[in-house]
Amino acid sequence: MRTRLLALALLLLLAGCSSGGTRDDGRITLRFQSLAWQEESVEANKQLVKEWNATHPDVRVEYVQGSWDSVHDQLLTAFEGGEAPDIIHDASDDLADFAYGGYLADLTGLLPARLRSDIPQRSWETTTFGDGVHGVPFLQEPRVLIANATWLRKSGVRIPTPEKPWSWAEFRRITERLSGPGTYGVAWPLKEPVSATLNLSLSAGGRLFHRGADGKVTVRFGTADQVVPRTVHAQATTDHSASPTTLGSGGSDTLPGFFAGRYAMVPLGFSYRQQIVQQAPKGFEWQVLPAPAGAGGLTQGVSPQTLSIAEDCPHKKEAAEFLDFFLRPPNMVRLALGDWMLPTGTEALKDPALHRTKDGWATGTALAGHLRPAPAQSVRGYPEWKDKVATPALQEYYSGAIGIGELRRRLEEDGNLVLARYQR
Repeated sequence: MRTRLLALALLLLLAGCSSGGTRDDGRITLRFQSLAWQEESVEANKQLVKEWNATHPDVRVEYVQGSWDSVHDQLLTAFEGGEAPDIIHDASDDLADFAYGGYLADLTGLLPARLRSDIPQRSWETTTFGDGVHGVPFLQEPRVLIANATWLRKSGVRIPTPEKPWSWAEFRRITERLSGPGTYGVAWPLKEPVSATLNLSLSAGGRLFHRGADGKVTVRFGTADQVVPRTVHAQATTDHSASPTTLGSGGSDTLPGFFAGRYAMVPLGFSYRQQIVQQAPKGFEWQVLPAPAGAGGLTQGVSPQTLSIAEDCPHKKEAAEFLDFFLRPPNMVRLALGDWMLPTGTEALKDPALHRTKDGWATGTALAGHLRPAPAQSVRGYPEWKDKVATPALQEYYSGAIGIGELRRRLEEDGNLVLARYQR
């Protein structure tokens, strides 16, 4: 009797540990790990899962809450242990190693034509690795300037629009003009400087990563790549128009000083508008401005949020059907509004709710056509290059500890040594 009970307990334990299985009643259960964290976004995700379950009794989706802070290591452990969720929420710049490692399903033959055609090819490029598509890019976030509207109006500076943005040189001059004793024209939150630098550098024609005929990638820090770093460096160390204390801060850390009138502008991701709406003191006037433009116009890099299917998922067809439901245009709009971001889908982008002037929606939507894959999108070894080489090098350069020559040497020489190990 005891032996039979132990055997039964073991079977139950194994059943509980399985990922994406079929229950005794024949119903399929798919585990969907979401990284939604803002209250409105979590509610939108959970509501869509609830709506799916109500209309698909034979395929139940189980909502699992994940965290952006730990998702890479958590997924790596889950993949290696055979316990990965069936449907995976992540960002496109985190997918390369998982895709090349065989952990993510190729969605090429799984997705319906409607979904494939609704999302532009430039967005699909962010999730294409080798010959396969390993994620559906569905939300994207341009970087914008959040400005103190009253301050700018009183200063008399030209207000940029998506049709007539500031150049990087003009932006530098204006931040200097807006500065004064104890106040700064801009506060750069560059605790994580790599993504902001690389993605904004596309506007100046920068590329940084260059793929040769042999398919291997090398780093070249050319003149165009230096426009944005040189501007930030000059603002912080020469013009004193950028607050030196925020260079090591995250975006949220700059908001109290912004509300207190210490900074005229803060470059932030588009979704930060939600925090501003929630936290701004009564009567505080703010507006959304496009980021500066250069030789590449308003072009900037993005790493969209993505939905992937695990290679080990035993019910890929059903998981793809859920993705199709989850990302129908009206649902994509709900997800975008919940996350205060932009949808990738062309139909969803037409929704009037995304073209309101209130809270800067119209400015952000006007930038959607200028968003391109982040420069490091398909570079193997990018996470290590970023953490060990680029982050400390850029932080030291922006603080004035090293010059542009040393920055170039470290990004190129030290960086290429790291990338070479992943491309043997």
